[in-house]
Amino acid sequence: MKILLTNDDGIHAPGIHALYTAMQGMGEILVVAPADAQSATSHGITFHTPLLVKEARISETMRGYAVEGRPADCVKLGVRRIWADLFGEGTRPDLVVSGMNSGANVGINVIYSGTVGAAVEAAFLGVPSIAVSLHLGKSEPHWQRAAEIARAAMDRVIKHEIDPHTVININIPRTTTAHAPMPQMRVVAMNTAAGIDNYEKRVAPHGQIYYWPNGNGMEFFHTREGSDVEALTAGFIAITPLQYDLTNHGRTELWRERLHSIAE
Repeated sequence: MKILLTNDDGIHAPGIHALYTAMQGMGEILVVAPADAQSATSHGITFHTPLLVKEARISETMRGYAVEGRPADCVKLGVRRIWADLFGEGTRPDLVVSGMNSGANVGINVIYSGTVGAAVEAAFLGVPSIAVSLHLGKSEPHWQRAAEIARAAMDRVIKHEIDPHTVININIPRTTTAHAPMPQMRVVAMNTAAGIDNYEKRVAPHGQIYYWPNGNGMEFFHTREGSDVEALTAGFIAITPLQYDLTNHGRTELWRERLHSIAE
């Protein structure tokens, strides 16, 4: 299996290094990731400036390409150009893995996530993808054990035939020790309630008003039973299949009838 590995925390982040290590043996891995942190960039891509790329040595065993761009840029460039340059025209990875993100990507945060944005870009291009994120707490995470848990979950997923346009979002519960047990997995839907984060109004010394975001990103107006937020906070691995077709198919016919009747 040929795998493109990316993330949104930047190529030097501990999560991608831990996941790269845990993924050894899955296949041939090419790392193409942002040169610096790109959290919450969603599915943004670069149009008006060139994408600067340089080879990066992350450790004795991990090397890759650092892109001065966003996560979706890395996948688009990696699949369409860097992969072809290295392995030949017409070739592409069998799988794209995005992560391991520093912080959960559940609920409405999936929309904002650069980690998920990169995975969705792969699916756009016809390459199945997995987004991996780690729920953080007050204690320092044990990245390598979390990555081992993620690898076990990924192995379960890829045992089954994955459609080229599939996106699987995996969230690993808080993992703080080297011997943390393997959690159970739950396939769950995305929680769709808005977060309760707000903004604190402040005044700069020269009188300029500004607003500082507050909140932890994991508090929502409500948590639906059977959702990714509920599963993750209960200590399960939350697995959610995602789609990028934003059409509300249930209301398409309703709006067709409404607007056609007006036009007539």
